[in-house]
Amino acid sequence: MNPQFSDWRQTVTPKDRGFSLIELLIVVSIILIIASIAIPNLLRARISANEASACSSIRTINAAQIMYQMTFPTIGFSSTLAALGPAAAIGCASGPTSTNACVIDWSLSQATTAGAAKSGYYFAMGVTAANALNSAYTVGGAPAAFDQMGVRGFCSNEDGVIRFTPALNGPPITTSPACVLYTPLQ
Repeated sequence: MNPQFSDWRQTVTPKDRGFSLIELLIVVSIILIIASIAIPNLLRARISANEASACSSIRTINAAQIMYQMTFPTIGFSSTLAALGPAAAIGCASGPTSTNACVIDWSLSQATTAGAAKSGYYFAMGVTAANALNSAYTVGGAPAAFDQMGVRGFCSNEDGVIRFTPALNGPPITTSPACVLYTPLQ
């Protein structure tokens, strides 16, 4: 047998066969340090995206309320989110009615509890009635899981200004006096 082509295993010492425990611990600790930096940033990015979606949903509800009021002037503003949406998830096959106006999508019209949240937020609405006419409304949005899905609460009323509070760990605001105390979103 030629000594140049001898079995390579004969030249490997026990020291060269793998990683030592200390080397593996160093690699694992570096991975943990990187993860501890990255995970909070990812959570903050998700919270920011959920809050942007909540603002967009409130803008959509404001526009839907204006369309609803123009379509059903004897009712005024819609008293529920469900009345702004379709009757079923498949859409508005029978056409818009005052109980299902089809001006917002199904997922938003059903996002009225933390369990049915849309992009981490759920919404509620309150109306002010005068002379059998819903003359004003307030819509609010709150995070389904505070500090995981979002931290800010949002609200708006018939003036169309979206307002926020820096920390809302509770249900959405649905009254105009409470909403106007929030800071207007710029």
